[in-house]
Amino acid sequence: MQDLKAELLRGLWYVALIGADLPPGRLAHKTLLGEPVVIGRRLDGKVFALRDICPHRGIPLRYGRFDGETIACSYHGWRFDAAGVCVEIPSLREGQEIDLSKIRCGAYPCVERQGLIWIYFPRTKQISDKIEPVQPPRIPAFPEEARPAAAIMLPFPCSTDHAAFGLMDPTHAAFVHTSWWFKHKATKLRPKEKTFEPIELGWRMLRHPLPPQNLVYRLLGRKVETEISYQLPGLRIEEVNGERHAVVGLTAITPITDETTEVHQIFWASPRWVALVSPVLKVFMRIFLDQDRQVVVRQREGLLHRPRLMLINDADTQARWWMRVKDEWLAAQAQGRPFVNPLEPKTLRWRS
Repeated sequence: MQDLKAELLRGLWYVALIGADLPPGRLAHKTLLGEPVVIGRRLDGKVFALRDICPHRGIPLRYGRFDGETIACSYHGWRFDAAGVCVEIPSLREGQEIDLSKIRCGAYPCVERQGLIWIYFPRTKQISDKIEPVQPPRIPAFPEEARPAAAIMLPFPCSTDHAAFGLMDPTHAAFVHTSWWFKHKATKLRPKEKTFEPIELGWRMLRHPLPPQNLVYRLLGRKVETEISYQLPGLRIEEVNGERHAVVGLTAITPITDETTEVHQIFWASPRWVALVSPVLKVFMRIFLDQDRQVVVRQREGLLHRPRLMLINDADTQARWWMRVKDEWLAAQAQGRPFVNPLEPKTLRWRS
């Protein structure tokens, strides 16, 4: 927590892209967890992810030609399929026998689910096609074919630890998220009390009713309730249900390096009209998320001097939980044993 950098978590799924941003026959390049990745969508619609380095001379594969099935390196035309296996070396002559199946650039498990492209980073940096990870997280209340109603991403100049603290910080909104349409000149802090329990890779705030006087919540019907979960490697999922409609928000942090992070904010909504106002909704989402980004930009100025930081109960307890869950994940990997959630049910109190 004290440092600008954070240890990156492996053996987990990360949000890489919004599916709609990658048309068939196209490639996208990303640096994720410090590794060069090229993500592609074949002409049949299936997605894949390869290590973006040709094993011949090291040039990134993204500079090559993608025909919708294979990528031909721009340097010597070596061709790789969606599994990262070399299928052609144009310079070979008769009698020059090479087992092409042994030449690989490396492929990551890659899945498209509910409109998101997820990439799995194995426990070690040795990419293997024998890895069979569990499926990526599923967004509740919506089917497999559901697509986000609105989604944005902003790069944050901070580690995943500091980005994660922002996801679970219950008391900063009145000071950071101040706009004419949200908490404008908020001066009165209200007492809050919420109960939490551990889940598979983190914890959740138990389901509870939302204020009936809020006009936005009324659009979902009567008896509107919410449940918020936080889990590795940096996912905040908020499910809001009313008698008529449901909305689910996902905030996902994906490390670019150990001190830079992509923060995705994504919403699914059952009302069909939400898609019509998506462009306007994205404007407000970007304003809101950029307020968090500006905070970590300013915070970085102070962190450069390596100050001794502090956390208090109960407002910062979830930040402590993040570090405990993360440390247990790293210890379990190092010791070759199953992850055991160290958290227990607890009720927290604060003002916000």
